[in-house]
Amino acid sequence: MLLIVLELIGIAVFAASGAVAAVRARLDVFGVTILALTTALGGGIIRDVLLGVHPPTSLRNWPYLLVAGGTGLIVFWFHPQVAKLRRSVLLLDAVGLGLFVTSGTTTALALGATPYAACLIGMTTGIGGGALRDLLLREIPLVLRREIYAVAALAGAVVVAVGEWARLPKGLVALTGASIIITIRLIALWRKWNAPVARGLEG
Repeated sequence: MLLIVLELIGIAVFAASGAVAAVRARLDVFGVTILALTTALGGGIIRDVLLGVHPPTSLRNWPYLLVAGGTGLIVFWFHPQVAKLRRSVLLLDAVGLGLFVTSGTTTALALGATPYAACLIGMTTGIGGGALRDLLLREIPLVLRREIYAVAALAGAVVVAVGEWARLPKGLVALTGASIIITIRLIALWRKWNAPVARGLEG
């Protein structure tokens, strides 16, 4: 029950980030809802497609769709109030990233993926929805151009894969992986860390 609640919280936070971006892009209520659903569920759908799970899990469980779509509508109507909760949303986003990456990596390993493939699938589970959101808004995905986001996700995924290989307790492995992701993400936000870019570029 706790895992389900945490997953739904993560979905709500990711949906909110997609809806906020859609509101800022001046999309209508349908567009805001679609961006919320895409951001919240996109990574999980990509994971399931890569692993051959059909139909994807999020499309078979109506609470996922309800929470993501409902969050999008709430943000559409109350976006000024949501904008004031930026720090809280960033904190919950870090928690959601940690949960999604560890669950994605664990699921991939359970379904027979190799460790390196499971790490990539786990990372994609966490960052895929945000990347799809940015592409739909005709932007270069944020995870590819600025913040320490994908790196944190990959680090956590590697920890989970190594822990599974070492046959450590699954709960401890998942908790450790998620904690590493959350810690790296929050420190990067606090210290304003960004991944380096190529030097000597004009413009």
